[in-house]
Amino acid sequence: MNNDRIKIKATEVLSDNWYTLQKITYDYQKENGEWETHAREAYDRGNGATILLYNPAKGTVILTRQFRIPSYVNGNDSGMLIESCAGILEEDNAEDCIRKEAMEETGYQISKVRKIFEAYMSPGSVTEIVHFFVAEYDEQMKISEGGGLAEEQENIEVLELSFDKAYEMIASGEIKDGKTIVLLQYAKIHGLLEKA
Repeated sequence: MNNDRIKIKATEVLSDNWYTLQKITYDYQKENGEWETHAREAYDRGNGATILLYNPAKGTVILTRQFRIPSYVNGNDSGMLIESCAGILEEDNAEDCIRKEAMEETGYQISKVRKIFEAYMSPGSVTEIVHFFVAEYDEQMKISEGGGLAEEQENIEVLELSFDKAYEMIASGEIKDGKTIVLLQYAKIHGLLEKA
């Protein structure tokens, strides 16, 4: 952090219950050279990883469905979201994390993953960088039913959908999760589900 136009003045922890919410007061130098003081909140939940599992031979993708309280309190009547498999890095590097999450959430043991990029998904308030991956899957890789970890109170439904159906669900509003939309669009643009 060596931007000469930013001077942190104060950092106050507002909540440290699940992850960390801080109020940061800083001076910001505008283009004209003048300084002004800003106060913003930043939620630090660590960095994450997400993956799209796809099967070109079948023309399918693996997604998940689970309850998300933030979507529920913001007007999603059921609170359920269809998403790509994802997780917080914790102590793992991004590749190890997403392999572990894929196994826990979907039941597929994926060995070969390909990182396609990383992105801030909500940089106005959340510090998280998400590492995006894609990987092919087949039935031989399925070692369990998935569904997440009971001790983490995960109740995840595993969905195998045709890619065309999943892609249509963006326009219909059935898929509203940003990371999932990005991965499905990446698959469409790069022809991942086109048979060789």
